[in-house]
Parts: sequence; C-alpha cells; structure tokens
Amino acid sequence: QVQLVESGGGLVQAGGSLRLSCVASGSMLLTYTMGWFRQAPGKERECVAAISPIWSDGRTKYADFVKGRFIISREDAKNTMYLQMNNLKPEDTAVYYCAAGIWRDIVELTNAKYWGEGTQVTVSS
Repeated sequence: QVQLVESGGGLVQAGGSLRLSCVASGSMLLTYTMGWFRQAPGKERECVAAISPIWSDGRTKYADFVKGRFIISREDAKNTMYLQMNNLKPEDTAVYYCAAGIWRDIVELTNAKYWGEGTQVTVSS
C-alpha cells in the first residue's frame, strides 16, 4: 500500500511560481511511475506530467499546456516527487493530485493505482 500526501499549493499571481511536493509512504514507490494530475471545477481530470522510475530511464512527459513552464522531478531516496510550476496562468487554477502507477495508465489512460487527496492551486490575474 502506498499513501501519497501533496503540499505546496496556494494562491499566486499570474506569472508567479509554486513548487508542489508529494511525499509517499512505502518502499515500493521506487517501482512506480509518478504523475501529477489536475482537475478544475466542471472539467475533467487531466494529466499534467509524469516521470518513470529512475532505475528504469527516468523519462518524463508533459502535457502541451505546461511544456516549458513546469518541471517534474523525483527523489526516490526521500520518497518525494516535485512539480516546479513557473509562469503560472489563471487557467492553471485547479486541484493538483499526486499519483503513482504504471506509465501507460498514467500517461495514456489518465489513471493511476494510488492517489493523493490533492492540493489547491489558485492563480489570480
């Protein structure tokens, strides 16, 4: 069983930055692809970014709408994943969720085996 806890959300002005963190319990984290998802009110959940296990190839994938602005990373020794969000826009406002699972589920199916409870990110114009 893996438990995920996000932090780092908040209110920021457009153009600002935030860094989200996700701390995982359980040593099995090393085997999972990790991802960040978001869901805005009235909209479907969407995958923001994903990163495969470091022992695999550590490859990353980003949604087009965050490319060049967001950076996903992980420190498996600390059971922690990060999402550095730069040049934030009002349309980035959403609840951001940390997730763990397999690459195909996260990247192609917008699904995961484990989910955090989410952290709110609000970007004011």
